[in-house]
Amino acid sequence: MEIPYIVNPRKDTGLTNSKIAIWLFLASEVMLFGGLFSAYIFLRVYADYPWPERALPVLPGLINTFILIASSVTVVMAWASLKLRELTKFRIYMSITVLCAGLFMVLKGMEYNAKFHHQAVRLNDYAVVEGHLHPHEGLKGTEITIEAETVSIDLFKFSKSYYADFSAEWDGKLQLEKALVVDGEEIFPAGQAISVDMLSQAKELFINNRANNAEILEDKLRQSWKFAKEETPGENNRNAERKKLQNDKYKELVDAIPAGDLKTAVGSLTFKATSPIALHIDPKKIYKSASDKEGDSGSIVLNDGTTLAGTMGNSDIVLDVDAISFRHTVMQAEKMGIDPEAAIANSWLLKDEGIKTLWDNHLIVVEKLEQHLLEEYKTKTDANGNEVAKRVPTEADRYRMGWKEIVALEELQKAGKDLHDLTHQEIQDAYPSMTAGFTGADHKSGKYNFPKLTIPREQVLFESKFTPAWNNYYAIYFTMTGLHGLHVIGGAIVLAYYLFFGTGMYRKNPEWLANRVEVGGLFWHFVDLVWIFLFPIMYLM
Repeated sequence: MEIPYIVNPRKDTGLTNSKIAIWLFLASEVMLFGGLFSAYIFLRVYADYPWPERALPVLPGLINTFILIASSVTVVMAWASLKLRELTKFRIYMSITVLCAGLFMVLKGMEYNAKFHHQAVRLNDYAVVEGHLHPHEGLKGTEITIEAETVSIDLFKFSKSYYADFSAEWDGKLQLEKALVVDGEEIFPAGQAISVDMLSQAKELFINNRANNAEILEDKLRQSWKFAKEETPGENNRNAERKKLQNDKYKELVDAIPAGDLKTAVGSLTFKATSPIALHIDPKKIYKSASDKEGDSGSIVLNDGTTLAGTMGNSDIVLDVDAISFRHTVMQAEKMGIDPEAAIANSWLLKDEGIKTLWDNHLIVVEKLEQHLLEEYKTKTDANGNEVAKRVPTEADRYRMGWKEIVALEELQKAGKDLHDLTHQEIQDAYPSMTAGFTGADHKSGKYNFPKLTIPREQVLFESKFTPAWNNYYAIYFTMTGLHGLHVIGGAIVLAYYLFFGTGMYRKNPEWLANRVEVGGLFWHFVDLVWIFLFPIMYLM
């Protein structure tokens, strides 16, 4: 049976079925992205932390904008070629469209990759340091180190995957601290080496014994409630007298359980190390840590309930710093009624001489910017009749240093330049160009030197890559751009299908293929339109 109105329009609407369908689909897409844009607005307006401004590399986003605009033109040209029955031109234009989609995703992948390798650390005073991790002393990144002396494993939560993460470090080095004795029977002797088979067997025994006990106790609980209801007819279960009767009867029934019916359920095993074992733990696997300071006795509880006890090792985070921000410090100080400048001056971060020198130079840069804005935009009269500058440095200008400013100040310092003698424009001329650091701070080329900073673990409030875990901004950034990227991929697959498999449709009925391409083109224009909104909101504001 042939589907009607796929080439000829319907009489009631003047449209083909496919065009009606795509418009209905796009209406639902408008609601989807409209909801996301609305969520972005609310998150930004009501953010309880300094919202990132111009935090994304503009050049990749700008290039992607031109790529999508160009692809929207070529998809129209492909459709027009079909209408003119020029199949070869259709293939050329459609190939360019699909190629543009591929280039868009490559650039987006490069941008994502840069975020996944860029580290951010929020200190206890809410100062934020950004940079690239500098491996040191066996640490690959932000791991927490402990010289484990004992390891207690929660048998209920025990999983082979967690065990596998540490098996290389503790196999043959951990021995059972006390014999596992269940109901008078020794299951494992003290001193037996840890193994996945031992833990699996102990877990199975624990679960079976606990299930046995639960079944017996549940039966006694039912009997006690039945007894209480018979003794207090008409009362509800919350009645104090009935509840007391039930509790007393339950205790009596439990005490009367024959010896041996209730099994011993040992829920954890503790192992002692033959010598302290240095373990480097990914913070994502840690549920809580009793201490972060090197040399302290402490313990770490992992997400699977495993407890590592011993001496905390060197867990410092070493960064090649490419950005510093005190915006959150200032916000917290204002909430507490503290002078923001004093809060910054007392920050742990400025105890590092190199960082303090950078920040002092940044203050000069801000001063030069203020002078420039005053000269450029002059003054205005405020509500109180005072003459004030029309434009002043933003909060981000005042309290954040980006990587290009850090590089520029380092270069000017090497050149022996005194910032006080330079104009705002002369300082700006020292900044790396827009094309430098295509997706962010350029750490790979070796062209720039970034200051190295060692952050003691006890100074760290929170650390993360620039992923959704860092803050709401990156959560919605990845959500919106990721969803848009999926639309790009989906649209490219459909258009590629028309390119590589549309010849049969063309030979059967050229108008049929033209209508399909037109519908695909409408979707592609929508994808382009979404990006036209995404780019300025995410990259420029």
